[in-house]
Parts: sequence; structure tokens; C-alpha cells
Amino acid sequence: MSSPEDMVNVRYMVDDVQAAVDFYTSHLGFTLRFSAAPAFADVTRGSLRLLLAGPQSSAGRPMPDGRKPEPGGWNRIHFIVPDIAAEVARLRSGGVRFRNEIITGPGGKQILIEDPAGNVVELFEPAASSPPTAPAQSLSSS
Repeated sequence: MSSPEDMVNVRYMVDDVQAAVDFYTSHLGFTLRFSAAPAFADVTRGSLRLLLAGPQSSAGRPMPDGRKPEPGGWNRIHFIVPDIAAEVARLRSGGVRFRNEIITGPGGKQILIEDPAGNVVELFEPAASSPPTAPAQSLSSS
């Protein structure tokens, strides 16, 4: 496993750390690296380290102006998949929530799924003329 300094680190605020761990490890091929649930856990997939911070974590503390960090925004992690229709079918059969249907643009096809806290994950299948920047792989493999 790579050291944290060699990884891309993304923090997601979540309502329920264990539900988030279960989602990412069972549906998207992540491996649990560390858990201090219910406050915090981190999961990895390749060189991506996803930090899952619950309301009890230090990252969940209110800002000086009173705003509270919360899940469910529009920033997202982005996975390249070789066959978006097959991934969507697999994830739907597992009960994963989707924000939209597959849309097609000049660069390829995409769809947005939500983790249990409402954070967004994008699945993207590049158009045949737009090769992926990383090797495509099924999300079910780690």
C-alpha cells in the first residue's frame, strides 16, 4: 500500500461512518484502511484515499461563523469505467441511489450515484475517440 503522502486524499463528510464504509467497500471496490467509527474512517482504492468524516470528527466541527460541514454537495470523485451500462445495472441491483440517468456528451457518458450520506460519485465511460487517462477497470475490483 502506498503511504498517505503518495496518495490522492479526498475528504467526504458523512452522516454515518459505518454506512459509508460499507457502501464504498461493497459497491465500489475500496478497502478499509482505518476505522475510528462513528467519528472517522478511511478507505483506499488504488492511489485514492477517501477520508470519511462523521459529525463527531474534528472535520465536522462548526466554522467560526457557525456553518457546519455537511455531506451531499456537488464536488465528486470520478471513476472511469469500461462499460457504464453494465456498471449501472450492477449498482442498481445492489440498491445504489442515482441522481440522474446516463447522459452522453462529446467526451463520453456519465452518471451520478450517491453514497449513503448523499455525496456524489461520478461514473464516466470515455467516448471511443477520447481514451481514458487511466486504465479502465470495473468498480467491483480493487
